[in-house]
Amino acid sequence: MTSESTAVNASEGTEPEDESARQTPINRLEEEGDVAADYLEELLDIADIDGDIDIEVRNGRSYLSVVAEESAEGLDALVGQDGEVLEALQELTRLSVLASTGYRSRLVLDINGYRGERSTALQEIAENAVAEVKAGKGPVHLEPMSSYERKIVHDAVADLGFVSESEGEGAQRHIVVSAG
Repeated sequence: MTSESTAVNASEGTEPEDESARQTPINRLEEEGDVAADYLEELLDIADIDGDIDIEVRNGRSYLSVVAEESAEGLDALVGQDGEVLEALQELTRLSVLASTGYRSRLVLDINGYRGERSTALQEIAENAVAEVKAGKGPVHLEPMSSYERKIVHDAVADLGFVSESEGEGAQRHIVVSAG
């Protein structure tokens, strides 16, 4: 525990309830990454899939990447069509962290660089939607996507000086791009 967190606790006159309550955000994210990596390592062993797990903490989140040096067929199966298996595996990993630590995780899981490739494609989708709005086609409705992907598109649209908002419910939640 750092001296700064001790001073804060003393001034409040309360003691943290448990060890996780005393952890700094960085320590908590590192623990989250370690728990998630252990879970994924076990899963890869059970599935007999080779892969290395890299953990990085940035922007208030743990980022885990699973990569293979050689043929990545097994890892590609963990991405699935349009990243559906990857999304499900990310949620299972988050549940594993919750079960182990008692707190919700916002970790991001990437397999075989899929998220980086998808991010590039999402940037292009945002640019195309903005071009359509500029051309006078009115508001542009994009295909439904995950909250993580919507965040990337919202940021890209904002960087281009346009407005976007999410509409719809559940699996039909999508972005509408407009001039504002």
